[in-house]
Amino acid sequence: MPEQQKPGFIMCVCTGKCPGFRAMDIWDFINQARVELPVEYAFIHPQLCEEDGDRFLADFLKVHRKLVIGACAPNMQRKMFKRAFADAGLDIEKDAVMLDIRDMNNERAFEKVQAALAQMETEAGR
Repeated sequence: MPEQQKPGFIMCVCTGKCPGFRAMDIWDFINQARVELPVEYAFIHPQLCEEDGDRFLADFLKVHRKLVIGACAPNMQRKMFKRAFADAGLDIEKDAVMLDIRDMNNERAFEKVQAALAQMETEAGR
């Protein structure tokens, strides 16, 4: 995938205290993701569903980069982030992949994100 077309990866950790992330070392995971995956960047946001998360997404989505978001239930993410994507002129179904990575260890979560990125690349090549 050309450099300018690499997607970003945002991990939301529900304040870092959510029991769903207990099995994961989030700092080791995000460092592995940013170094080993074909992404422009990978970072952690503490709580995208809060007001500051809404403001962050509003600013961040202005770059119009495809995203993979690893966090809670994908249906909840779509509900919470739909307006931010629409306001930025993006289609949440086409420009983002929402993944539930709770209750996974680092290896399982990494494999899930890796698979989503591979699928995005395959779809971009069509």
